[in-house]
Amino acid sequence: MALQQIVEETVTGLGYDLVEIERTAGGLLRITIDLPWAPPVEGQPVPLLEQFITVEDCERVTRQLQFALEVDGADYKRLEVSSPGIDRLLRHEQDFIRFEGQEVDLTLKEAIGEAATGSINANRKKFRGTLERAEGGGWQIVWSDAPPIKPGVRVSKKREAPPLQALGFTFDELREARLAPIVNFKGRAAKPE
Repeated sequence: MALQQIVEETVTGLGYDLVEIERTAGGLLRITIDLPWAPPVEGQPVPLLEQFITVEDCERVTRQLQFALEVDGADYKRLEVSSPGIDRLLRHEQDFIRFEGQEVDLTLKEAIGEAATGSINANRKKFRGTLERAEGGGWQIVWSDAPPIKPGVRVSKKREAPPLQALGFTFDELREARLAPIVNFKGRAAKPE
């Protein structure tokens, strides 16, 4: 059996989602797991607190993987099982649906080039903004290049909102998409309905 298949069957068999498998030159095998997610059902209340991976979850998966990998004779020196963290990698369509409306960091494979308007550098590949559904059915990131307002600074109600920019993208154009690592000790805010 291939390593990917062994790990995927073991992780999903225990009731978790496999986010990423990473091998390093030093023999480290890093497995990232998350709890399964299903879109909210219309008419059902949205849970206020999202469940997260615990140390016990990682330990459970580690023990099972050590056994499964030993049986199949997989070559690794050290196994590390962890949660996705606050800068979670977005890989699948379901990840984008789950985190729609959240702030993300997006890196394109190639610079936007001719698609750039006068206000965006044509060599730009990295963007931070809100992940949204595009009108055409794909995905877009919406951001403002205005500097953030510092805490404690008074803002006039007459002040115009900074202009927003949007960039539509396909999964083929992405090098990487991650949740923006926003540290908020009260947790990520629930999605507005």
